[in-house]
Amino acid sequence: MFGNKTIERIEKMLDSAMDGTFSENDYDESKLSRLESKWKRYLHSSQLAKNQLDETKSNLETLIADISHQTKTPMANLKLYSELLGERMNNMPDVTDEDRKLLSQINAQMEKMDFLIMSLTKMSRLESNIIEVKPVNADVYSFVREITDSMQGSANKNGITLLFDDKDSDMSDNANKALFDTKWTREALSNIIDNAIKYSPEKSTITVSIIPYEMYVAISVRDEGMGIEEGEVARIFDRFYRSDENSDAEGVGLGLYLAREILKRENGYIKVKSQKNKGSEFILYLWRG
Repeated sequence: MFGNKTIERIEKMLDSAMDGTFSENDYDESKLSRLESKWKRYLHSSQLAKNQLDETKSNLETLIADISHQTKTPMANLKLYSELLGERMNNMPDVTDEDRKLLSQINAQMEKMDFLIMSLTKMSRLESNIIEVKPVNADVYSFVREITDSMQGSANKNGITLLFDDKDSDMSDNANKALFDTKWTREALSNIIDNAIKYSPEKSTITVSIIPYEMYVAISVRDEGMGIEEGEVARIFDRFYRSDENSDAEGVGLGLYLAREILKRENGYIKVKSQKNKGSEFILYLWRG
């Protein structure tokens, strides 16, 4: 139906489009068949769309970087002024408990704003693929051990026992190997553990364990907190979602959303098991590949 030369030219067009080198000027439309001309116009419009997308992505990356950079100096200055004010108040005899409480609230709101800016920056970069999640084959056991060790201080500060239960871990070769981006998955797992610490009562225990499966290696984070209402389970991964019952706790409602998006980009996923007033279990599934 089509001559060999026509097929070869179409294949060449497709190859150049796939590797990003397609140029309309390389093809003289007067010498092309009607089908080749249509392919040429289609690929040209596709190339234009790709160029516009790349430009938009570049502009967005610049905007996010500018916002992140421009907010650092004001936040740093506010923290400095707050510390100076606190030192002056310590030397002033007429400072009341109400004054100190107001300063404490200012510091708390600044920390919340700083955390919000960092979370929004991470979310924007992740959603726009400015920073790509790049999974590599790595050991889950040592990865989880490192994170639980690093978060012991936060748990102890809240009067909570953070336990890495490894008694049932399979330490044979490749038993705990999975494909994941260590940097971004650290963000995901840390967010899950941090949430468990925030919403768990004093003298309770958070247990982290590893469960190897054939296709996945699962990381379980089980707490003894307030649990989640059945109707809210499907909503907790939404951006900025905060339960009315948890409105007084620290956070901006982005941690679980980021965790889910990170796992999704690694071909993994998150499951939740929870009962009201009986605690929750978040299970992160990392794909073996």
